[in-house]
Amino acid sequence: MSRIGKKPVTIPDGVKVNVAQREITVEGKLGKLNWTHREEIDVKVSDDGKEVIVTRSNDERESRALHGLTRALIQNMVVGVSQGYEKRLEIQGVGYLAAIQGDTLQLRVGFANEIHKKIPTGLDVTCPDQTHISVKGVDKQKVGQFAAEVRAVRKPEPYKGKGVRYEGEQVRRKAGKTAK
Repeated sequence: MSRIGKKPVTIPDGVKVNVAQREITVEGKLGKLNWTHREEIDVKVSDDGKEVIVTRSNDERESRALHGLTRALIQNMVVGVSQGYEKRLEIQGVGYLAAIQGDTLQLRVGFANEIHKKIPTGLDVTCPDQTHISVKGVDKQKVGQFAAEVRAVRKPEPYKGKGVRYEGEQVRRKAGKTAK
């Protein structure tokens, strides 16, 4: 049996979880998330309303895989509406900077033109200063996806370390062609 799947999801105070048909709705102080799970998996809220129990109907390979996945996604939803998720990015390089103009993130990262990334709905993107970007939201997937897209605009290169990186990310540096 899935070790992750059989562990119940605890519901913190201030979070409501509703299961109707296959639709799971999680509501908390930061927002509301919906998700429809697969039919091979059964999701129930316990009688006291303190935890969510995920079970599977059979022991087929796909059902076993979906068991742990469903539990992990519900856990991420509960954490998202109660605490939220945040990814921090930093920009390194001479003349490299970021700014927010309305609902667009503007990046000047060494190209001839500025790069404009539209900020998705449901995300709060801020620039505390010109070299840092903070992406916050309730949906873990959206936060991680937007942060990865911003990083992909100019990945940190191995010779000088210039580019967009996650805060605290270690970039492996290379010596260059003059070193022997």
